[in-house]
Amino acid sequence: MYFPFWNCRNGTKDPLRSADAIVRCCLKCIPTEKGIITLIKSMTGYGRAVETVNGREFTVEVRSVNNRYLDCTVKLPRSLSFGEEAVKQAVKQAVSRGKVDVFVTVKSENAEDTKISLNTAVVEGYLAAMRRMVTDYGVADDISVSTLSRLNDVFTVEKPEVDEQQLKADLMGVVEQALAGYNAMRETEGAALDRDLRSRGETILELVAQVEAGNGQTVIDYRTRLENKLKEVLANTAIDESRILTEAAIFADKVAVDEETVRLRSHLEQMNNMLTAGGAVGRKLDFLLQEMNREANTIGSKCTDVRLAKIVVDIKAELEKIREQTQNIE
Repeated sequence: MYFPFWNCRNGTKDPLRSADAIVRCCLKCIPTEKGIITLIKSMTGYGRAVETVNGREFTVEVRSVNNRYLDCTVKLPRSLSFGEEAVKQAVKQAVSRGKVDVFVTVKSENAEDTKISLNTAVVEGYLAAMRRMVTDYGVADDISVSTLSRLNDVFTVEKPEVDEQQLKADLMGVVEQALAGYNAMRETEGAALDRDLRSRGETILELVAQVEAGNGQTVIDYRTRLENKLKEVLANTAIDESRILTEAAIFADKVAVDEETVRLRSHLEQMNNMLTAGGAVGRKLDFLLQEMNREANTIGSKCTDVRLAKIVVDIKAELEKIREQTQNIE
């Protein structure tokens, strides 16, 4: 379904937007106690920004993969090494967990301002020492420019003074752009994960309803089998109905899964609430999945009917797929 015109409160105006796009847009505008709701994000993403600022072309790439905690690695040119901590802090503000790698390169348009000169005193010292080696030890005189150029302090490099604070500010502006693109990609993947998890949650609820319906029938079938067995064994002897009721009640108590299905439904509702709230919910979902699996295992241990056992297997299969997907959520 599409709407012919949409005017969002944040100023977004689109001539044609799907209902799903409108929901995602509105979620960003709903105020919470801590500000604005943020959508869930994937831990995998990539962002790149290139910009020329004050005569320098900065290229910043940000990429990440899944990780239990935040692990940030920044690779900078030596001339920008002083900005490493600032880059890491920017990453920490944008990312909660994941293995994040940041690569920065810079090209200066003012490279011609760098002056390289020959350190004459050092070169003469090296030559004098080498010629003395030739005279005193009789070694071959194979001194060359390539040999001398590899020695320490032969050349003096003079670079214009750099305002580190300004350079850091220029760098961080490009870093923020790269992080914005990186987060946009993570939000796109997060939206896909959100839809998949909700869909699988609905599937599990349908399967749980089947288990609840079938569980009552299991007790009825058990009572019928018990009555038929007693009639077969006791023949014409009168059957004690109260005894049958007692046995059926004991069996019903053993196979009752009402408590487990109620808790499983509650956990699924919590999962949906976490997805709606957004933010860094990956660890919470990991814990919630453990609880769901525990309930599913208990239900499976109580199901004596083959048909119900198959449904429980399907529930566990869906939970495993949800678990795999939550490993990608920040």
